[in-house]
Amino acid sequence: MIKLEDLQHYGQQQFAHAVASATDIGSNAQAIASAVGDYARKSFEDGNALVTELATVTSFEKVFEIQSDYAKIAYENFLTEGQKIGGLYADLTRQACRPFEGFMARMTSAN
Repeated sequence: MIKLEDLQHYGQQQFAHAVASATDIGSNAQAIASAVGDYARKSFEDGNALVTELATVTSFEKVFEIQSDYAKIAYENFLTEGQKIGGLYADLTRQACRPFEGFMARMTSAN
């Protein structure tokens, strides 16, 4: 049986862990925002470069070639950056759940 004092002690410990992990969660969220911003900036720059290059082309064959190369590179960049950002979200989720892992382990072992 769980005693009230034990429950209060567990609660105080969990609060301390949650406060400590809030800093890590903030830095993970900042890393996600930075990665998304960098990807958006790079995509915008690549799109501008494509339009600039297409403006100088005189044949339809060259237009299709340039556009095809751009689409392939944009898709590869999307997959790469998507995996990177997905990994950052996974880290954020693990970090957010970490304070509760110890609490749940203690509560289930106390029974």
